[in-house]
Amino acid sequence: MKKRKIHFSGLEITIIACVLLLCIIGCIMVYSASFYSAEKNFGNKYFFLIKQIIGVVLGLVGMFVARMIDHNKLKKFKWIAVIVSTILLVLVFVPGLGIENYGARRWIGLGFFSIQPSEIAKFVLVFFCAVHLSDNYQKVKSFKTLLPPLLVGGMFCGLVIIEPNMSITMCIGIVLVIMLFLGGMSAKHFTMLAIPGVVAVPALIFMEPYRVKRLMAFLNPWASPQAEGFQLIQSLYGLGAGGLFGVGLFNSRQKYSFLPFAESDFIFSIIGEELGFFGAMGIIAIFVILIICLIIVAKNSKTRYSMLLVAGVASVIAIQTILNIAVVTGSIPPTGLPLPFISAGSTSLLVFMSAIGVVLNVDRHSWGPHKANALKGKG
Repeated sequence: MKKRKIHFSGLEITIIACVLLLCIIGCIMVYSASFYSAEKNFGNKYFFLIKQIIGVVLGLVGMFVARMIDHNKLKKFKWIAVIVSTILLVLVFVPGLGIENYGARRWIGLGFFSIQPSEIAKFVLVFFCAVHLSDNYQKVKSFKTLLPPLLVGGMFCGLVIIEPNMSITMCIGIVLVIMLFLGGMSAKHFTMLAIPGVVAVPALIFMEPYRVKRLMAFLNPWASPQAEGFQLIQSLYGLGAGGLFGVGLFNSRQKYSFLPFAESDFIFSIIGEELGFFGAMGIIAIFVILIICLIIVAKNSKTRYSMLLVAGVASVIAIQTILNIAVVTGSIPPTGLPLPFISAGSTSLLVFMSAIGVVLNVDRHSWGPHKANALKGKG
């Protein structure tokens, strides 16, 4: 009996190579950024590295399992996905189950493992919008058709903002608008949604005193160099010290308790310090190549559903990467948002890599009979 071989298109190989390269860079940089704080706080300098490697391994399993599952058969689970994601978002507020850290409840503790439901919610929204908008494409100009995605997206945003987590809330909101736009929303409805969205951002900022302080620190970090402005100043110190070629791998000074969250939200600052401008630009280039590949997969997709699904995944990765780098470089007010595939965080790795697996499955179904038979013939 002839064994079936697993074949990959050139585009898939490029996508997998980009993801693996980013994950490897992530493991190296997480170790570099965290070995001092890990030794100091946990007595094990490999604490964060071990967790990151476990996340990568789980992510690889998720990616290749998702690649083998026909994405078209997932459509019937759109409401189940929304319900499960909603329950997970609610569970973070349950005493004894939700984990509070730095005044925010964003994680569910499962003993040896914790998950961040907001990471899952972003991609559930993409999935739901892709199914709903493709199934109702002929009626997408009707505001009634837009209500289900708006209600689901609004519910997710509401639950995430009270954690509180404004950065993920903004990411979810932007992704929702992009999905509706790609799904064929009319210009009139786009304007109707854009105006409240623009108004909501400053309103959310001024509702919380700590967000106002962060905004002021962004405008003038030197006004509070030991308080709200401290993190941004230390991040800029790190980037500035790196120059063009960096101070050398593992040689960062900012990770020695100067830069908070050096292994997670501000890891790009450590990258800039140790690898310099060219090293940082090289990593950005990998992200650009990855996103371009995802756009090509979306463009080659056979169905509107497939196109929206892949475009949504590309949007999440692009938005989160842009926002993270913008925060670290002082281009927008500081807010907590991990750098995809690189920042410390097992949930983020598992979810993002599984989403890439779905993209690979879409590409696999877009080969067409001629290409698929040619690949089978090679086996």
